[in-house]
Amino acid sequence: MKILVLNCGSSSIKYQVFDMFNEDNGNNILAKGIVERIGLQVGKIVHKPTEKENVEFNEPVQNHVTGINRILDLLVSDEHGIMQSLDEISAVGHRVVHGGEHFTASMLIDEAVEQKIEEYIELAPLHNPANLNGIKAIRQILPNVPQVACFDTSFHQTMPPHSYLYALPYECYSKQKIRRYGFHGMSHKYVANKACSTLGYNMENTKIITCHLGNGSSITAVDKGKSVDTTMGFTPLEGLMMGTRCGDIDAGIILYLLQSKNLSSEQINNLLNKESGLHGISGISSDMRDLWNAADNGNAHAKLALDMFMYRVLKYIGAYAAAMNGVDIIVFTGGIGENDFNVRESISKRLEYLGADFDSGKNYMLRGVDFEVITKPDSKVKIVVVSTDEELMIATDTMKLTNQ
Repeated sequence: MKILVLNCGSSSIKYQVFDMFNEDNGNNILAKGIVERIGLQVGKIVHKPTEKENVEFNEPVQNHVTGINRILDLLVSDEHGIMQSLDEISAVGHRVVHGGEHFTASMLIDEAVEQKIEEYIELAPLHNPANLNGIKAIRQILPNVPQVACFDTSFHQTMPPHSYLYALPYECYSKQKIRRYGFHGMSHKYVANKACSTLGYNMENTKIITCHLGNGSSITAVDKGKSVDTTMGFTPLEGLMMGTRCGDIDAGIILYLLQSKNLSSEQINNLLNKESGLHGISGISSDMRDLWNAADNGNAHAKLALDMFMYRVLKYIGAYAAAMNGVDIIVFTGGIGENDFNVRESISKRLEYLGADFDSGKNYMLRGVDFEVITKPDSKVKIVVVSTDEELMIATDTMKLTNQ
């Protein structure tokens, strides 16, 4: 069963093709790639078939329909293709950023689902329109192929009200739906499941803290297989300090900037989302590799940015362990979580009070692994590094919903 997974951004399309019945070498990815600079004078297409050479094209890509048509052409190309005919595509799975409160799981796309996704554009104006463009493009090009929407927010819809509500007048929630939604749900769900299955734990009896650390970062408390709290909120701005996002701040700062500094809402949005975080504190970069190099060479601001980032991760791990009355597994994933052994060590060695016996030897120089335990065998709490795979999670949900 071949499944095409699409992640459509405002000016880009990431894609992967999975053969969900191919178990050879544990690798079921047939091809992946990206279309970038959609709508600009010259676009860029990178196509990576698993068993053929990678190719790159620079050409105009007018819109998402053009981009998806180009992807499909490459998939059946004699030279670069991985299938004989588009009829081999059994289903298409889409990453959809915001499903609000309505969607608690992935859904087969019909007119009603599409209409709901459109309603949530107000909550995700940068993402949901692009996700819809991908859905409409596939319906136009492959009208008989079933489509599935997989929502970043759906995994977190199990949070109880005391977790997801803000202490605002209740009508802000009841009328305007202002609440904490959470994001990165596909990643948190995937790594929590993989950690339990690999370690042989029963998810229904396990308390897990999943740390998705990258340019965008979030932490989730998973109790008995359900998200009970997560750091991102009404938007992906809340929670941890990130690459260029500030994370948690005093809301009064916004009022101060509006009133005393005469900044516009657009300027404040840019400040909080694009000029803050690791980049804002260091003044150098949002890339951890640059910050560690600078810190090693005596740059105090780079060291401060690193210390702030790790402290906030540590603080939320402690908070979520308290909220769940304990923790069995702590997962590191995402670009930083999977590859930065210094970040993992700085955090993990301060978790002894939870019963974690960190193994620095296993952790040292560990990068890009599928799964690894970085605590000692007798450790009460297991700390693991798991390579996330949101696309595989989407493909899995798509297969379940369409393979009836």
